Amino acid sequence: MKKILLFISFIALTVSCSDDITGLNADTKNPTTTKPEYLFTNAQHALVDQIVNASVNKNVFRLFTQYWAETTYPDESQYNLTTRPIPDFQFTTLYRDVLRDFKESKTALDGQVVAGAAETTVLNNKKAIVAIMSAYTYSVLVDTFGDVPYTEALDIEGHPLPKYDDAQTIYKDLISKLTTASAALDASAASFGSADLIYGGNVAKWKKFANSLRLRLAVNMYDVDAAYATTQINAAVSGGLIASNTDNADLHYLGAEPNANQLYVDIVASNRKDFVIADTFVNKLNALSDPRRAKYFTFAPETTNYVGGIYGASNSYTNFSHINETILEPTFPGTIFDYTETQFLLAEAAARGVAVGGTAATHYTTAITASMESWGVADADTALYLAQPSVVFDAVNWKKSIGEQAWIALYNRGFEAWTSWRRLDFPVLVAPASTYNDITSVPTRYKYPAGEQTVNAKNVTAASALISGGDLLTTKVFWDKH
Repeated sequence: MKKILLFISFIALTVSCSDDITGLNADTKNPTTTKPEYLFTNAQHALVDQIVNASVNKNVFRLFTQYWAETTYPDESQYNLTTRPIPDFQFTTLYRDVLRDFKESKTALDGQVVAGAAETTVLNNKKAIVAIMSAYTYSVLVDTFGDVPYTEALDIEGHPLPKYDDAQTIYKDLISKLTTASAALDASAASFGSADLIYGGNVAKWKKFANSLRLRLAVNMYDVDAAYATTQINAAVSGGLIASNTDNADLHYLGAEPNANQLYVDIVASNRKDFVIADTFVNKLNALSDPRRAKYFTFAPETTNYVGGIYGASNSYTNFSHINETILEPTFPGTIFDYTETQFLLAEAAARGVAVGGTAATHYTTAITASMESWGVADADTALYLAQPSVVFDAVNWKKSIGEQAWIALYNRGFEAWTSWRRLDFPVLVAPASTYNDITSVPTRYKYPAGEQTVNAKNVTAASALISGGDLLTTKVFWDKH
């Protein structure tokens, strides 16, 4: 009884000192707010992990582009994306784990009160970089699905079941946001510093990234609206693009999980033997005696030959070339944009008649050279490769030249290789003999996630009705016109 009375007296004394007892519910060990830098870092990490990982539960773009073939279970290379909820993972990860954290980071930055012009400039740089990364993420969603939630997205209270917006309208808004963000960046000031896992807070590099992303989106849109695309391409070039491999947008992984290269996590640490190099890819590189073969993959076991497994079929792991150990190192960077891609985009723009400075052939050659350099190929080997008649730029069949060489150079960047292939229709990729539901061509988009079809059925149904041909793997996103 004495203890009870003492406890009641303590409470009474506390209340008598203050009528506000809400603080008694505060959990000081589990804060409900955090720094915007932490949110930004987490979103960056989740984004790049999703773009580069090799788990067939999460990312099958290296299979779509026929870089890799599967061993025991060829389901995903036969386009079975329903047994595993692969579209759901792409959708959920990018909205929940990436865009939501970017939004919360922006909200936290908006709430900061800074003193003086210098701190204001740093704050504005941070906000612009968040906007750039958000635009990149939305562009991946559009390029994956087509129409997606945008204006009502990430508003769980106001719009728990968001509508799906027109993909082309989203694209134009992303280009507008990138234009504004690029102009807002002040390269003389700092930004996120070490919290930025890609550029370490280097604002000048973020400006180049923003303009290069504008270039990518504009080139994608060329067949839809050539005049608009041309204007945006010219503006992006004028703003300054990724200009060398030192400007590449690489997330620099650490040597141990959970911050290791996702290929290391998914293949080495997991002790998986799910993939061999696909014959589609190996045969092309063999025909060209491509010096990147030794960088990309190994000899077939107990041979001195590069041999690919049959794409779309089950393959023995012990009979075919494997993924090179270099890209399986825990510290191997995850790339979301690079100089090679930028130069191929410029080559394509020039081939379409856009005055971007330099000829299509020059940018094409520069792109291949940049790829060779990034993989550590000797200059002499690069020169021999470029001199081959089958590699020399063909101005008449420029889509074939650019498409095939971009496909080779974008190895290990499956998503953008898939985008390049969809835009240019080269290389010629053929669906395997056996496919899920008798799909007769390589997928050109993801179907809407099963989870969305259940939870947000009304809006998914409305979005599906607007797709020419319906919500299928073989229908096309708005910019894929051929």
